[in-house]
Amino acid sequence: MDGKVAQHPPDRRVARLAARQYGVVSRLQLYELGLSADQIETRLRRGRLHRLHRGVYAVGHPRPGGSALSMAAVLACGPGAALSHRAAASEWCIRPSSSPLMDVTVPGRGGRAKRKGIRLHRARLAPAEVAVRAGISVTTPARTLVDLADVLTRRQLERAFDEAEYLRLDCTGLRAVRGRPGYGRLLAVLAEHAAGSTRTRSELEDLFLEACASQGLPRPEVNTLVQGHEVDFLWREARLVVELDGRAAHATRRAFEEDRLRDAELTVSGQRVLRVTRRRLETAPQEVAGQIRSLTPR
Repeated sequence: MDGKVAQHPPDRRVARLAARQYGVVSRLQLYELGLSADQIETRLRRGRLHRLHRGVYAVGHPRPGGSALSMAAVLACGPGAALSHRAAASEWCIRPSSSPLMDVTVPGRGGRAKRKGIRLHRARLAPAEVAVRAGISVTTPARTLVDLADVLTRRQLERAFDEAEYLRLDCTGLRAVRGRPGYGRLLAVLAEHAAGSTRTRSELEDLFLEACASQGLPRPEVNTLVQGHEVDFLWREARLVVELDGRAAHATRRAFEEDRLRDAELTVSGQRVLRVTRRRLETAPQEVAGQIRSLTPR
């Protein structure tokens, strides 16, 4: 046979299915493709299948990653399961997740055993709240934000809203659900936060916004244009610009000179420019807030 290993019809069907599912299949799918329990065990012993979860296998490769792990987690939790919470947010690119656990929501309150590496959520999950993204069942952006409200801080939730708006994800029907842990937090964000208005580009910018909120300062515009220059933060009515001096972005002589030239041009145009270093923001947030407050009278 020209040196090629013969492949039985069921194995060809398994290979085609695995190619559509990031190299991952479930035991139920293998049965549906014509393999018996003994045949599955034989393929496990020979290293053609590799167990990822109970009843879920990688085909050929013993250590899959990325989307294969997401697919495996959903398959492991059975019919109706979907990636949710942090895992869904990562899938939609709303918020990255470094958690070693994969969040999966299953409809109903029982009947699904816990799985290693999976954070299982049991809750009502309507068909309209589930989408298929790149072949994987995942909660819709709107349902994902509702779930995130239960596990994130308010600022983290606002940033997730900002990313969803930036990515133009469909969040139709998004509303706070009474009785959920994040009900009050989500209700406040929906009422008070303009999605996309505080999309930041760094952890330092987020730190500054958190300091503004904790010190009771009015919310500034973020990364907006003034006189042709993009500024970090702007209180438009007060004509006040705040620029953050992070070491990485402003350490070179060229950056230093360009910053000062831009400050001069903004000042000539009638803006007041206040520069804040990370160290000062971390060690003296009240002092920074006091200066801003004196320049932004209500």
